[in-house]
Amino acid sequence: MRGPDAAGEWADPETGIAMAHRRLAILDLTTAGHQPMLSHDKRFVTVFNGEIYNFGSLRSQLEALGCNFVGASDTEVMAEAFSAWGVEDTLPRLVGMFAFAAWDRKERTLWLAHDRMGEKPLYYGWNGSAFLFGSVLSALTAYPKWQGEVDRNSLALYLQLQYVPSPFSIYRGIRKLPAGCYLRILLTGLSPGTIPEAVSYWSLLAVAEDGIAKGFEGSESEAVNELEGLLRQAVKGQMIADVPLGAFLSGGVDSSTVVALMQKISPRPVKTFTIGFDEKLYNEAHHAGAIARHLGTDHTAIIVTAKDALDAIPLMPAIYDEPFADQSQIPTFLVAKMARRHVTVSLSGDGGDELFCGYNRHAVLRRLWPLIGIWPRSLRLAAAFMLDKLPAPAADAILGGLRLKARADQLQKLIGVVRSDSLVGAYSRLIRLWDNDDEIISDMPHSVFATNDRIWPNWPDPLSVLLFVEMSTSLPDNMMVKVDRAAMAVSLETRVPLLDHRIVEFCWRLPLRMKLRNGVSKWILRQVLYKHVPREMIDRPKSGFETPMGSWLRGPLREWAQDLLDPRSILQDGFLNPKPIQKRWREHLSGRKKWQHHLWAVLMFQAWLRRAGSTQTYLAGGNGSPENAGLMTKRLPSGPTGT
Repeated sequence: MRGPDAAGEWADPETGIAMAHRRLAILDLTTAGHQPMLSHDKRFVTVFNGEIYNFGSLRSQLEALGCNFVGASDTEVMAEAFSAWGVEDTLPRLVGMFAFAAWDRKERTLWLAHDRMGEKPLYYGWNGSAFLFGSVLSALTAYPKWQGEVDRNSLALYLQLQYVPSPFSIYRGIRKLPAGCYLRILLTGLSPGTIPEAVSYWSLLAVAEDGIAKGFEGSESEAVNELEGLLRQAVKGQMIADVPLGAFLSGGVDSSTVVALMQKISPRPVKTFTIGFDEKLYNEAHHAGAIARHLGTDHTAIIVTAKDALDAIPLMPAIYDEPFADQSQIPTFLVAKMARRHVTVSLSGDGGDELFCGYNRHAVLRRLWPLIGIWPRSLRLAAAFMLDKLPAPAADAILGGLRLKARADQLQKLIGVVRSDSLVGAYSRLIRLWDNDDEIISDMPHSVFATNDRIWPNWPDPLSVLLFVEMSTSLPDNMMVKVDRAAMAVSLETRVPLLDHRIVEFCWRLPLRMKLRNGVSKWILRQVLYKHVPREMIDRPKSGFETPMGSWLRGPLREWAQDLLDPRSILQDGFLNPKPIQKRWREHLSGRKKWQHHLWAVLMFQAWLRRAGSTQTYLAGGNGSPENAGLMTKRLPSGPTGT
């Protein structure tokens, strides 16, 4: 459930605009922090999801201008900043994660804005004669006259990427506001179906190009010290809360660095939380436990069984609002649920892989492509054909020899790399699951940045291109969605210090050798961590937050999956072709191939579709509670069409 601490609403019948908010109280737990909030001069009405970490310094600046404050919340600071400086001039001053709507009563203008790195969600769009906006889709589908048509092109994208990328949503006509952007919507001249273009107030592309052009001019030791200073600043700022606070600790480089710095700042043991699996191959909880003991944190760990996963799976469609198929959504939800029993805010180490070349694919592509890329195309295609015919044991042996994990469907990804004509093209294949040639869906996906490598930057080092693509696409639309929805489902706020925009800007100035060195990822971040944790506790192969989904689908989840993959139901639904799905389901059950990622994407869509309550193109909306929700109804000649 989102926002259990308070509920509020505000409406102006004359203009037809209304706002509603469900609050998770973090700063100023009194009624002075409730929303929707009016500025002191009554000009701006604001609903806001997130945290402004530098609200204290902004408050001091506003007080110097004569502003008087009633409470101690960051929302009030934001509302007064809009009145003092205007929304456009306020946005660059904000340090934090946020999605907000602000109604300017004087100018009769609606402002919608999204934080720089896309940590908090914001949906908007027309539904009939009403313009809807909210931080979750369930807020929009709660509109009494809601009619939601599945966007088949977005569905095609979802099947490729495991998530629906911005600016699209699963519903036709409903969009996500991209990271670092705002919308300015004037009531005058507004007509149903028309939406102004989003405006960028902070551009990751501009940051990346500027960083690459200027570079870092100091020594490596100076770079390490500067990074540590920025990390300390971000962690300290994000530890401000009027409620209990802790951190997720996986035992990896990113979360261990965040926790180590938190413990240096905190006068008492930091509460840390980790999760493991009862299958040994996937259980890394002991690593987190060892680091927690070394740092002296107050540590809690749980071991997840297949039954725990089975109990959580029916909740996923409601938690994620639209189809979402990152399998680590399950342990993320379970660790958030555990943490919420002890704290209301939890810091995480997310973002480090994208900033510091942390994914296995970064090192693998850097190592393999110089060898594979020189082969004639005919030889690469022949090699791909032979790899596809290998039995599972032989495939696992080859993957092991390449230092790739054999526990996921990595063979199919390797085949895609071998078939590619460039390193960038190889990466493009790596990130896609069901492609058009799989014939699972007849609709062509939208052309989006995430899948169209022809419009990616043409920089000298392809690895920089890959990092930029990940930061622009999968980081806000997959990683941040996974964490935000799972945590907010149990009313836990998560904060991500590594995505402080000042750290992001610094990282783009660093040469790649300070990120990936001799096949070792996150070189510079490791240097910071080694000051706090012995390197022998850290230097081990990257694990990631993986689940034993392959064996679960053959075992305890088989009956559940069989029901959702029933070809008659899929055919009746009218969205997917059941034949290629059934083929891969049989191959997976036999153990001949590992298709758990492909199958999970289909399963999550089918589960979402069932929850939507209809197998028709037009789907009935859910009855979720609106948090940060609003609507604007356009007055037509016959009068208002909504409230």
